[in-house]
Amino acid sequence: MESYFSKMTKEKVFDWIVIGSGLAGLTYALEAARHGKVLLLTKNESGAGSTGKAQGGIASVMSPSDSLQQHIQDTLDAGAGLCRSERVDTLVKKGPQAIKRLVEWGVNFSRESQASDSEFHLALEGGHSASRILHAEDWTGKEIIRALLEAVRADAQIEVRENYMAIDFLKNRHRKDRLSGPERCYGLYALNILEKTVEMFLARAVITCTGGVGQAYLTTTNDQVSTGDGIAMAYRAGALVEDMEFIQFHPTSFYNPGQPTFLISEALRGYGGVLRNHQGYPFMKDVDPRADLAPRDRVARAIDAEMKKSGKLHVYLDMTAFSATSLQNEFPNIYKHCLQRGIDISHDFIPVVPAAHFLCGGIRVDEHSQTSIPGLYACGEAACTGVHGANRLASNSLLEAVVYSGQALIHALENRAPLPRVEDFYPWDASRVVPVTELSLYSSARETIQNTLSHYVGIVRTDLRLQRARELVELIHRQTQQDYWTNTLEPSLIETRNLALIALLVVHSAINRHESRGLHYNSDYPELLTRAKHTVLCRQKDSLLPRVVDVD
Repeated sequence: MESYFSKMTKEKVFDWIVIGSGLAGLTYALEAARHGKVLLLTKNESGAGSTGKAQGGIASVMSPSDSLQQHIQDTLDAGAGLCRSERVDTLVKKGPQAIKRLVEWGVNFSRESQASDSEFHLALEGGHSASRILHAEDWTGKEIIRALLEAVRADAQIEVRENYMAIDFLKNRHRKDRLSGPERCYGLYALNILEKTVEMFLARAVITCTGGVGQAYLTTTNDQVSTGDGIAMAYRAGALVEDMEFIQFHPTSFYNPGQPTFLISEALRGYGGVLRNHQGYPFMKDVDPRADLAPRDRVARAIDAEMKKSGKLHVYLDMTAFSATSLQNEFPNIYKHCLQRGIDISHDFIPVVPAAHFLCGGIRVDEHSQTSIPGLYACGEAACTGVHGANRLASNSLLEAVVYSGQALIHALENRAPLPRVEDFYPWDASRVVPVTELSLYSSARETIQNTLSHYVGIVRTDLRLQRARELVELIHRQTQQDYWTNTLEPSLIETRNLALIALLVVHSAINRHESRGLHYNSDYPELLTRAKHTVLCRQKDSLLPRVVDVD
């Protein structure tokens, strides 16, 4: 043990540790670097994740014809009674300042003219009552990641370590004097993927910005890294999770079986695109008075119903009312992607199908983005701040990442803990680790998880499907948890272990909601309950199986 400690240096202890290099993580790192040394860990290349794949943009009130109250009301309406109104107020009212910070860091949003000081070009998306979506053509996330990564790399206070996979958080039980003091998060264990060694990192506070859970489904717009790692880690550590049943399916991903999913932005419908069935009929006008601009949950369910009724595997998005020139100017990346697949969207309908897109639930946090474990914060898609409720309003997620990472830092600074000491903690115990010999078992388990959630916990659910899903995911969870203790140095097993736990949380949350609200539609309970309640889960004392907690 002494030889281990002799290798530890000051670089293992930081003021702040950030897990994840999407918008939430990069924002926190840049702000926190003004107040101390920051370690930013990412399990892949920097910038991997959902932010860089975002097409539409970031919502904020930037026009005199719009108002903060309108944006607040649109968010509450989409959230189907489960938004925390005071946090929506914070999100919207701090929106313009968040945009200013992004511009200061070098993000180039599209303007009304080519002049850099002209007004922002504001797009319209479903559920919004005004044009308020700032964007960078149709690849906003890529531009945001470019600018913020440049700023991070130029900051000497931020140390970025790529190819480091977070495994578990460090708490009091990892201290030699673990019986002293209140429960707190002090850091984490992380796998150095290239060297296949587990390292311990300590800090005053830790923020997990590890993104969503899209890889738990067969078809998703999410990046390959979106395996719910931070949520699973927090839950294992004893943190509460909330509203995991609310999985938002983006209504329109490009239908191209066997190929990576490509998002067809909601901005196309905001521009005037029309959803049609295989007979060319614009079916959304029969579903919602807003037709193609209805919130995502309504649109995704309508597409799902149309596909089931027709027996077809997709529907169409019609952009043929617009010229090739206008579409190339507004949506250059989407136009190019479709053209490469033989579809000129100015003449041809785009085949589209819903895909798992965004988790509205996550780690339960307070108004400061702090989890139920002091010293551990969560932001971005990994967190459930309550601003999205039962259905996220389009383009609010990027805004949430900026605003609530700022809220987390304010609280961490006001409650700054002493720097922990390396010698006070137990190093990682790798005595039981053996070489991996059956990798195919883990890929098979992952496929089972994806098939189970896709077919049993999709856009429309039933009690029977949910009970079948529970049986399957509990089995996979037990198997991966058993295997984990002897194969901890294999990244695919760490991810599969996390996905199995995520699937367990999603299924148990869905089973415990006996109504249809927002993104959760159970045909056995088609009506709304009179009282909107959050589904809050915590782990059982001697097991990782979840139990419902009444904290509202």
